[in-house]
Amino acid sequence: MLDNADKEYYLVDKNVLPEVFLKVIDVKQKLNVGESASVNEAVRKVGLSRSAYYKYKDSVMPFYETTNGKKVTLLITVENFQGILSSILNIVASSRANILTINQNIPINGLADISISLETASMFGSLEDLLSDINKLAGVRSCKVLSRE
Repeated sequence: MLDNADKEYYLVDKNVLPEVFLKVIDVKQKLNVGESASVNEAVRKVGLSRSAYYKYKDSVMPFYETTNGKKVTLLITVENFQGILSSILNIVASSRANILTINQNIPINGLADISISLETASMFGSLEDLLSDINKLAGVRSCKVLSRE
């Protein structure tokens, strides 16, 4: 295995990736969301060998995942509704992400920005799922990744 200092990363359009890499990502997603109970079951569902999965599982991941730090800061713009921060925090809590910091600005013209820093190492599901769930809340204008470590 390469030392972290020797690793080099590239951002590549998924349409040009070999099918095996896409299947590895699909297996990881099935395991993360509980759609498959085991690696055996997940690789069988996507038509991938176990050896291919284990060969690439630590090297292939969606852009929103990180390889080491697992710290993410979200920027959420919300309408000034009572209880909206509580609703957002409930979604974060149900994902089992660890909240590191929360900052909510004073609403201006009916909108407020909230920044939430999370540790995602033990999170259930993907960061993409979390963003989607927050964006579906009434009163949330936008939710995006501000930074990742």
